[in-house]
Amino acid sequence: MKRHQAIAELSRDHQKGLMLAQLLKKNAPPHKGLPTEPKGKMNYAIETFRNDLTQHFTDEEKILFPSAKGKSKECDALIDELVNEHKFFYEKILALENTSNLIDEMDLIGRKLEEHIRKEERILFNMIQELLTEDELIIIKSKIEQSRKDFLKSCKTNST
Repeated sequence: MKRHQAIAELSRDHQKGLMLAQLLKKNAPPHKGLPTEPKGKMNYAIETFRNDLTQHFTDEEKILFPSAKGKSKECDALIDELVNEHKFFYEKILALENTSNLIDEMDLIGRKLEEHIRKEERILFNMIQELLTEDELIIIKSKIEQSRKDFLKSCKTNST
């Protein structure tokens, strides 16, 4: 199914998330310009999480998911599952610096992140495109665009 423009930005985020997932897996092949040592991968994961994934999760949890909640029991159950997975990533990625088994923890995160993204792309996003009206999708698109502008603005304010 062709991705609706309302959630295209979230799908683009998933590309970066999939790259991170691959990087974190055991025996991951080297990727040009990305770290190859465990500590470098850990730092990259934490930075990517803070700079990209938290905004992505926020947009899903505050904009996309509430717009889809109540449309079907199947969709509601899937959203609840995905929110719990977001909590897992918050906990696990931010705890990487304190883990005693870094390689295994990164591998677990990488595998779960890939599974999570595939679930959103293949199931949830298609479901949302079928359940929501065009007007609802346009509102989502507008809210996500505003959220990204606000995020970039706050980044500039924090760095000056």
